[in-house]
Amino acid sequence: MTGIASAIRTLKEELPSNVTLVAVSKFHPAEAVAEAYAAGQRIFGESRPQEMHAKAGVLPADISWHFIGHLQTNKLKYVLPVAAMVESVDSRHLLAAIDKWGRENGKVIDVLIEIHIASEDTKQGFSREEALQVLADAAQYPGVRILGLMGMATLTDDENIIRSDFSRLVALRDEVVAGKERFPGLPERFGILSFGMTHDYRIAVSMGADIVRIGTLIFGERTY
Repeated sequence: MTGIASAIRTLKEELPSNVTLVAVSKFHPAEAVAEAYAAGQRIFGESRPQEMHAKAGVLPADISWHFIGHLQTNKLKYVLPVAAMVESVDSRHLLAAIDKWGRENGKVIDVLIEIHIASEDTKQGFSREEALQVLADAAQYPGVRILGLMGMATLTDDENIIRSDFSRLVALRDEVVAGKERFPGLPERFGILSFGMTHDYRIAVSMGADIVRIGTLIFGERTY
């Protein structure tokens, strides 16, 4: 058994059955994705449009691709034809562009709204107030289906900071779910939370993450 296969098996045994593992394969070759696929993994995360498009063209068709990076609107043509979900919608401009593409191509694109919960200014995402307004306006975007929220905690070893960051994401989701009448354009299934990566996924799971995005633990350090 390869190291990749062993990591996949260990994670599958550890994660609760209601938590979805996205194997973050960005910066790793298609051959590494194929190893994880052979070990039973079917959901992969990519952050570069052309790389995702190229891998989708040579790997099995039943792979579910999640786009997890900052997405420029001029790169939608590489991502949206193959993506099962765009987890990283970080601006109203991007949401509108995805909606337009979906309507023009007869598709409804599943997305998550990225929330800025970390202390680093370099992280992308909506503020709480911005997100509430976008979610209230969800009916304006029939080409997308907003299924939940995504976030990244501050890069730190301080568990208290990580938990504080994650708690803001959980609280925002709970606020929206509790006040569904204020958000008539959201689907019944709204409420998915994607948070937690290699260094903090156990904290995320303990706090109710539905999706964790794990790369380094599975594939090792990036290869290109």
